[in-house]
Amino acid sequence: MKRAVLVWAAMLLCGAAPAPKAPAPQIAITIDDLPVHAPYPPGVTPLAVNRQMIVALKAAHVPATAFVNAVNVKDADTMQALRDWRSAGFVLGNHTWSHPHLSEMTIPQFETELTRGEPILSKLGGNIDWRWFRYPFLDEGRDEAQRVAARQVLARHGYRVAAVTMSFSDWAFTGAYARCNATGNAAGVAALERIYLNAARENLAASATNVREAYGRDVPLVLLMHVSALSAHMMPQVIRLYREAGYRLVSLPEAESDPAYAGYTNLALPPPQSVEELARVKGTLATAPDHTAEINAACT
Repeated sequence: MKRAVLVWAAMLLCGAAPAPKAPAPQIAITIDDLPVHAPYPPGVTPLAVNRQMIVALKAAHVPATAFVNAVNVKDADTMQALRDWRSAGFVLGNHTWSHPHLSEMTIPQFETELTRGEPILSKLGGNIDWRWFRYPFLDEGRDEAQRVAARQVLARHGYRVAAVTMSFSDWAFTGAYARCNATGNAAGVAALERIYLNAARENLAASATNVREAYGRDVPLVLLMHVSALSAHMMPQVIRLYREAGYRLVSLPEAESDPAYAGYTNLALPPPQSVEELARVKGTLATAPDHTAEINAACT
């Protein structure tokens, strides 16, 4: 009898044991257009914006990979901005020399754009793997032949591609934020901040839905942002938003170690379909509200 009671108690304990907790979903933050993403509010410099973003990321212990257009490294301050990113431990990747559309270039021109800024990246990179590439405008080519040829160039130079599986068009706020600050319109600035956070929240929900639709599971999201004055100002709130939503913020290499990104990290593979293409084929593509009209109307 005593043994039966013990067995019954053990069964109850086993049944009451909590199920293993699912791992937290992940986001990798990437920043485009270093060291200059203009226009800026009056009195604000590219160096100040870069430093503000670095401070926010470091304070929150968030890894990041940032992508450089070396054509904009024109003086001591813009070079110092890149040094500050590296001194803070962040990875600097290649965003081409001058941010052109791939679809508007020949492949030899693309290779020149790719390699022209490498001396700066190599000098700053030290022993850090800086051979990550982000397509300007996310333009991977005008057709499949050009896309494959560009990938072959990237592979020959040892690059991996930084995919984008989430953005909220933070670049679209840049001019409006400068305009509102220039006119001293505090209400306009506050409205932009509110729209900005709403866009971040809405696009997180849509992107997570599309990734699950595309792959049948959670996949680490790779977020595209820009080194703009408003994004630097809002970075602490963006980080808080993602963490409160249950996400763990990881490095780009950690995110793209997921098999879903194999076509971006191994350029010998066929070009991958985007999350949007996969989600559209497998089901309904989730979309976030478009705030363009509100943004463009701010402080006009």
